[in-house]
Amino acid sequence: MDEIDKSILKLLKENSKLSNKEIGEKIFLTGQAVGNRISNMIDKGIIEKFTISISETCQETQFIRIFLKDTYFEKVENLINQFEDVQDFYKVRGQACYVVISHFSNDILNNFIESLSKYARYSVESVISNKKLS
Repeated sequence: MDEIDKSILKLLKENSKLSNKEIGEKIFLTGQAVGNRISNMIDKGIIEKFTISISETCQETQFIRIFLKDTYFEKVENLINQFEDVQDFYKVRGQACYVVISHFSNDILNNFIESLSKYARYSVESVISNKKLS
């Protein structure tokens, strides 16, 4: 991956709706050349998926740490994958077994926690404001 690819990725992160032509105009390439570079990055696994970011005013974000009571790995993984409001789901090393990043409403969060509590202890941290620097 060279500096041009890094520039393309930076522009896509800022606004994934930019067309290849618009990106090309910003980095002095043709739209076709940008498209080829994006395709190559997809083929190489550098770009895994295209996604959107939902405003935090629309939904809360939770960080849920999961501590298994026993070897319920498969049951917990299947349970978590049933909830569409799970943004990211990581098996981790440390005190917790898993970390889930989700955007549950209160009702769905309660349902999730109730289902999860059969297999694990948990802690839930809810975001009150995003402090990411631009």
